[in-house]
Amino acid sequence: MLDPRLRKDTFQLGRLDGSCLLLMRNALFPWFVLVPDTSEVEFHKLSWKMQKKVLKQVNHVSHFIEENYKIDKINIGAIGNVVSQMHIHIVGRSKGDICWPDVVWGVKDFKQYEPDQLESIKMKIIHYFKDSIQLQD
Repeated sequence: MLDPRLRKDTFQLGRLDGSCLLLMRNALFPWFVLVPDTSEVEFHKLSWKMQKKVLKQVNHVSHFIEENYKIDKINIGAIGNVVSQMHIHIVGRSKGDICWPDVVWGVKDFKQYEPDQLESIKMKIIHYFKDSIQLQD
C-alpha cells in the first residue's frame, strides 16, 4: 500500500522486482522514487539480500537518468521524516536548475508535466527496463 502523500505527489510508473517506481509530479527535475515492498522504515534494517536488490535498482534508475537527461549530479536520499514508508529519492541535478546547489526538498517552484512528456518518459522506461518492469495503468 502506497503512502497517501507519495500517491498524491507522484505518477506511478510501474513495478520493478519488489519495488514500486514513481516519478515526482514536478517536471523541473528528473526525480524518481523507489518504494521497496517492506514494512521496514530504515534501510540498514533490511536483510542484506534486500539491501543489495534495492541498491541494484537505485543504480539502474541512476543510470537511466544519466542516459536520458542532461545532468551534472545524481542525488540519492532516503530521509523519511515526513513519509515514514521506506522510499528512496533518485534525482538528476544540473548546475542550471532552480535550486542548484541547494536541495530540491520543499522547493516552491513547480512545473506540471505535459501529457506527451509523461508518455515519453514511460516509453523510455519501458525500453530501458525492458522485461524487468511491470507498468501501472
